[in-house]
Amino acid sequence: MAIDTALRSSTGGALVAGTSTPARLVPARSLDVVDLDKDAGSAAPVATPVPLRSNGSAAAIGGGLQNSVARAQQAVDYLEQVAGQLENLKGEISARLSGAGNGQRSQQRSVQRQQLDGAVRQLSNTLAARTSSAGGGVDANLNFDGQPAQQRFRIRGLDIDTLQQNAPQTVAFSVGGVGGPQLAVTIGTDQSSEETARAIDRAIAPLGVRASLNNGGLVFSTPETNWPAVRDSIAVSGRGRVATEEIAPALAPQQWTIGSNSGTNGGNAGNADALRQSLREVVQALERVRRSQDAASTALSAASAQVVTATTPPPEVDLAAEDFASAAANTNYDSLLALSSALVGVSRERVLALLGLR
Repeated sequence: MAIDTALRSSTGGALVAGTSTPARLVPARSLDVVDLDKDAGSAAPVATPVPLRSNGSAAAIGGGLQNSVARAQQAVDYLEQVAGQLENLKGEISARLSGAGNGQRSQQRSVQRQQLDGAVRQLSNTLAARTSSAGGGVDANLNFDGQPAQQRFRIRGLDIDTLQQNAPQTVAFSVGGVGGPQLAVTIGTDQSSEETARAIDRAIAPLGVRASLNNGGLVFSTPETNWPAVRDSIAVSGRGRVATEEIAPALAPQQWTIGSNSGTNGGNAGNADALRQSLREVVQALERVRRSQDAASTALSAASAQVVTATTPPPEVDLAAEDFASAAANTNYDSLLALSSALVGVSRERVLALLGLR
């Protein structure tokens, strides 16, 4: 069953969750930008630099550990910052509630509103910077499980009830450009909601997208790094490119009206009930953050312990040393570029740390 897709991803094919690949020592070259949609015969062949010889297993271990340590360390730092701001906001809301009950003076109430505004604004800014500050391991609900953060979303008009009402039917999904893989799933008349969700999940997993049931509804997820491509190019058979809706995070302080923008006669906004509701959300968020802090600290300790105990087999070290010496002995341009690229950012501390793995 054909699928009409409106947009094309940068890869022009299936979207698969990416993994970090350790860099190898290769000669650096300036690359020509080639339009892959043009006739391939019109572009001159570009020489591909030959990488230095490497077994790769030791580098893979080091790269994986480095990613785990970096993700956990950034998560610990970010969650600590969020926890502090949530504690501050909790105190400001509690003080506002206490002051409202004690009949504070107008000037005191004004100071408290300004302080509350500042706390809400600070937390909103920190949450908005999560994707760039949290190391890619903390999701929108401030959860951490050691894996890349996921973006949860729904596909507008695609739900379990509709799929089952039209059963039996075959539904195909694709992500990416025209001609990319289309993965189909058959919805049976005797399938339960859970079975239908599992069948869809198995079908679309190779696209880097997963499906599950949440409160009886069909919810999809993909790594946040893949979300822009999925959002702009996911298609369903018979519908073409479909509209997606992000599932909003549980904590959204930017939507609160509990500070100077609210008045005592402004309806529900800013009154005691609104403050109590905001306080409940802050307390719940603090509980999630505390759990995530424990998980991130545990992950950091485990990854750090692996780094300490990791060993590099002597034959691989000797092989790498031979390759480096061979490249250094050559004075041609490619060798010099390879060496300079490999040594960029290598400090004395990093060399000592690498030697310590032996």
